[in-house]
Amino acid sequence: MTDSNVFRATTTAPVNIAVIKYWGKRDATLNLPTNSSLSVTLSQRSLRTVTTASCSPNYPATEGDTLTLNGKPENIQASKRTLACLSSLRALRKELESADPSLPKLSSYPLRVVSENNFPTAAGLASSAAGFAALVRAIADLYELPQSPTELSRIARQGSGSACRSLQGGYVAWRAGVKEDGSDSLAEEIAPASHWPEMRALILVVSAEKKDVPSTTGMQTTVSTSPLFATRAEHIVPRRMTGMEEAITKRDFAAFADLTMRDSNNFHAVCLDSEPPIFYLNDVSRAAIRLVNDINRLAGKTVAAYTFDAGPNAVIYYLDEVSELVGGTFKTILGGELEGWEGPFGDRLKGVSAGVDLNSLDSRAIEVLKTGISRVILTGVGEGPQKIDTHLVSEKGDILSLEK
Repeated sequence: MTDSNVFRATTTAPVNIAVIKYWGKRDATLNLPTNSSLSVTLSQRSLRTVTTASCSPNYPATEGDTLTLNGKPENIQASKRTLACLSSLRALRKELESADPSLPKLSSYPLRVVSENNFPTAAGLASSAAGFAALVRAIADLYELPQSPTELSRIARQGSGSACRSLQGGYVAWRAGVKEDGSDSLAEEIAPASHWPEMRALILVVSAEKKDVPSTTGMQTTVSTSPLFATRAEHIVPRRMTGMEEAITKRDFAAFADLTMRDSNNFHAVCLDSEPPIFYLNDVSRAAIRLVNDINRLAGKTVAAYTFDAGPNAVIYYLDEVSELVGGTFKTILGGELEGWEGPFGDRLKGVSAGVDLNSLDSRAIEVLKTGISRVILTGVGEGPQKIDTHLVSEKGDILSLEK
């Protein structure tokens, strides 16, 4: 507490990219998925959301709870998902206050939440996952809640399904669960980042524009119209979840890569099988797929794996030991002047030339990629949310910026 009675807590939260995809809801209100999923948590040195949760008896009651995202006020009352998260977190704080009357009644104070991303919002980079994970973690810290990340994942899931996976680091499984109340639909860490720290990811940002078909809308369309979808949810994904957990446990990249690419293809197949068909991939996406296949062919083994969420951006996984082979080839194709090659993971590729003979790659794919990528993001597997002392709300309750 400060002299002005403003209580604050700030956390960072990571982006995660699924290798076994979440697609389809069995309960839209509780955000319960039709199938389990599994993701890699990406390093916050490259991508992160920073969120400060604050509350104060001095905040105007008439103002209510407020949320500012990237400097712009958001209408909390229009977001049932956000309200659901706030309600659940307040209820847990009230339990603490009832058990210990000496605690300040934080649950009764208006919340002022300020959040900033260092990546494009709604551009297929899982911004909502990092955003809701940061929101839930920051308020949980503000309220000094004792719940574990797995327990809090039930709350984050109500905000954004994949947000439950961003509450933990490393390799994370979101169990679909079977209970109607969603109590067993939660995320758990399969392995920490330290188990397989060599994992790298190269994100090829095709477009920072918003998607034509929002994920929630796309899911509803697929579930209700795709004959292939039931087979995916009931048979294909359960087998792949088992296989992927085994691949991660054994640090078997070939198996990891094969399952990652197959599941991405299958996910986009059910999108195409929807009515009307949903096209998240474009010509640039398909060029990236061709080049990954070419690189693997020329390497004589699987050294890279592509995956695409509900958007055109390619995420290419590979191990650090083949950074020159995989990352170097894409850097040579795209040019070192393109934004994103610098940064914490960029040193590995400084002065590196193509790892394979470019003349042996699909020339048309190279040309499409050269003109279709706006920036790259070099990153790797990383940790879950981190509590920090740099706040986006001042001791007096004023909204700040990380740039100040």
